[in-house]
Amino acid sequence: MICAGLLLGLAVGGVALPASGEITAVSLLYDVIAAGVAVAAYGTFFSMPWRMLPIPTLIGMLAHAARWLVVAAAGFGIEIGAFVACLIVSVMVTPIAERLRLPFAGIAFASVVSLIPGVFLFWMGGGLLTLIASGAKAPTAVLQDVIVDGSTAFVVVLSMAFGLIIPKLCMDHFRHTHAR
Repeated sequence: MICAGLLLGLAVGGVALPASGEITAVSLLYDVIAAGVAVAAYGTFFSMPWRMLPIPTLIGMLAHAARWLVVAAAGFGIEIGAFVACLIVSVMVTPIAERLRLPFAGIAFASVVSLIPGVFLFWMGGGLLTLIASGAKAPTAVLQDVIVDGSTAFVVVLSMAFGLIIPKLCMDHFRHTHAR
């Protein structure tokens, strides 16, 4: 719905969103601060108690910094960066959620909301609208961009899911095995 709202708003203004664009590099400090704001906004929007907001906000900022370092400093792809960031979140959130009796999914997802590959989904949506408007005369490059953007978003979200669930399952398994 966010993508549809963005594309509709752009269309009303007579502006199109191209398929695949250029990503502008942002400094680590600005990126981490923006991630913290996104996490806090998400938590607030979904009625997370204010006293709990610092937990996912700080963890989310750390995860975002980790992703930034994996991608920008180490040179890995964004899917690996998202996977590593989500591993960190899961390892941190699992014991916190257990100890404070908080829902793992709520705290973990709030912590990683800033890692969602929205820009690729927006580009894909813009490209799909271009394909529809162009019809049979659409350049094949636009179709290729749509496929790449959609595939990138899918792989990043898949990486995030595995990064969050693998440590949680392992920690739960070992905790229950040693509790017997």
